[in-house]
Amino acid sequence: MAAAANILHADLDSFYASVEQLLNPDLRGKAIAVGGGVVLAASYEAKAFGVKGGMSGRRARELCPHLIFTGGHFAEYQRLGDAAIDVLRDYTPLVERISIDEAFADVSGCTHLFGPPEEIARTIRRRVRDEIGLPISVGVARTKHLAKVASQVAKPDGLVLVAPGTELDFLHDLPVGLMWGVGPVTEAKLKDQGILTIGQLAATPGRSLRGLLGEAVGDKLSDLAWDRDTRVVATGHRARSAGAQSALGRRPATEAVYKPTLRHLADRVTSRLRAKSLAGRTITIRIRFADMRSITRALTLDAPVSATAIVAEVAEDLVRAALAEHAREKVITLLAVSVSHIDKQPHIQLELPLGLGDENRRPGSARGAARWSADRAMDKARTRFGRDAIGYAITQLEKRPTVPDAFRELAEKDMGRAGG
Repeated sequence: MAAAANILHADLDSFYASVEQLLNPDLRGKAIAVGGGVVLAASYEAKAFGVKGGMSGRRARELCPHLIFTGGHFAEYQRLGDAAIDVLRDYTPLVERISIDEAFADVSGCTHLFGPPEEIARTIRRRVRDEIGLPISVGVARTKHLAKVASQVAKPDGLVLVAPGTELDFLHDLPVGLMWGVGPVTEAKLKDQGILTIGQLAATPGRSLRGLLGEAVGDKLSDLAWDRDTRVVATGHRARSAGAQSALGRRPATEAVYKPTLRHLADRVTSRLRAKSLAGRTITIRIRFADMRSITRALTLDAPVSATAIVAEVAEDLVRAALAEHAREKVITLLAVSVSHIDKQPHIQLELPLGLGDENRRPGSARGAARWSADRAMDKARTRFGRDAIGYAITQLEKRPTVPDAFRELAEKDMGRAGG
């Protein structure tokens, strides 16, 4: 007997813009964008004109002259996102939250209490609309990938059930860009080969896909195109990396630009790690140039770190070397820093002074431990007096408005970072 379609993927529609319209009824039904110099999120009314996340404010206004820009109410985003996900938890403990506004839920063990999965999904949508005031789309299927695709098809404010036995008929006519893990770069590569639909991708020999996309990505997308997805809803997995990024507009690729930005990003990342007694060994940077091409560089250290200065200095070295390799690039539009290979680090293990050249960057050296201790003192001051109460001089002198990392990460869904 075939398994039932018991996996739900719930995704709040155009979340940040919808929250702004909820908070200010005068904005309802109007084309709005959250942000200013860069669009961080757009309402469906704005998206109809081609406005999307990551777009410059100038370009957005060219496409939609009547566009209304609004600031962000970040505490409200967190509160309302939490409230919506809590509705799912009223029906099953098996909820995997993957961002502030979306989650998977496995309802296989509670249908005897609340009815079939489709009925549960319908109830969740009604409650989120009635109790919270936000639209939410839900996909229901036998696999996580298909449930996520179905929720995208359901938008805006809809419900799609993919019945067992109809999966491939549903999937293969859809554009390949709807697949989980296909971003703009991957989609462009597939389009160049005439692969426009998921069915066309499924019909492409695995050897050809591996040659085009690499072995891991090619095999993964081939499996997903045939709805081969064995992943289960995981409720307690730990984040494998922590990252932050800053859209710069068009700035010169100079140390005066990237150094304070990298220190600011490292501060955001490492303060989150220290708050959870975590540290990581691999530091990765990403640079985006004027033509939207991106490059990444990474370095893995011998010991896990969470000191801001250490992460910032490694990131600076990586950016400096990357720009030297791309000397023709004179403009950068985005910088990102992430730390991965994360593990618990409640305390620093001190090391003997051995006169090594990298002791400033070794967390257990006297200098490394002092940097970590200074950061911890700053963390305590921020907890008591607010994040803006204290910071590194280089970032305070070049301070620019910022938004919470969770907001940046989710707003980038429109840019399709997930798989490109």
